Amino acid sequence: MDIATLWNMLGTGIALLGATLAVGLACFAAAKGSGYAGEAAAGLLAEDPSKFSKAMILVVIPGTNGLYGLVAWFMVLSQLGAFGGGLAELSLMQGLAFFGACVPMMTGGLSAIAQGRVAAASVGVLARQEGDWAKGMILCILIEFFAILSLLASFLTIMSIPV
Repeated sequence: MDIATLWNMLGTGIALLGATLAVGLACFAAAKGSGYAGEAAAGLLAEDPSKFSKAMILVVIPGTNGLYGLVAWFMVLSQLGAFGGGLAELSLMQGLAFFGACVPMMTGGLSAIAQGRVAAASVGVLARQEGDWAKGMILCILIEFFAILSLLASFLTIMSIPV
């Protein structure tokens, strides 16, 4: 490969890096957040297995951020034509635009860690006041709103970049 070919591939590489970081960071945070909630849920279930379904919902909620990162990744690859058999050659500026479009999801997806902490505390609510467990779930969903806003920002920006 000559230097001109590599230079022409740089924009595409930067766009793919942005998409990969969006899904990777969101999935990392989702696993971490679900892990916090899962640890708390395991302790509860050792004492009261009948609360499994409610505890499982609290464990799953932080994991949704990984799905949002996957959507951002999919949108970038779709815009680049990856599912049609090839990749568009992007200029450096186009690649940077895609990378920048993924930044909201990269950073907003990290909210799953905080969400997992809230979910772990909500497992404590479930343990002590089973009738109030939905309040804990609502607290988790309030944090979810910011991940959804991040996905929306990434989605709208990705879709506005001309290829």
